[in-house]
Amino acid sequence: MEHGKLFEGLPEGAAEEETLELLSGSGTRIERIVSNRQVSPPGFWYDQDEDEWVMILKGAAELEFEDGGSHEMGAGYWLRIPAHVRHRVAWTCEDGPTVWLAVHFKP
Repeated sequence: MEHGKLFEGLPEGAAEEETLELLSGSGTRIERIVSNRQVSPPGFWYDQDEDEWVMILKGAAELEFEDGGSHEMGAGYWLRIPAHVRHRVAWTCEDGPTVWLAVHFKP
């Protein structure tokens, strides 16, 4: 058995976003991502081969999409992003870390 605490050891104030793989197998990967005001660089777009289900556990953020759409997200909000839907992080919470739970899986 494996176990852990999602909010234990959060890298508060870190210069880089931290991604911790919690579980992977059978084409699925689950990650905890911690953002400390990090955003996507100008002109950068995520373009993933997998679908992604993402949820904000703590904090807030806004995702922008290449088609011009955007989604502001707070704690408890989740979103499924289909493979190859180009997206970026516009902003994350200013007053503490934003903690994401991301599940990547084959479409």
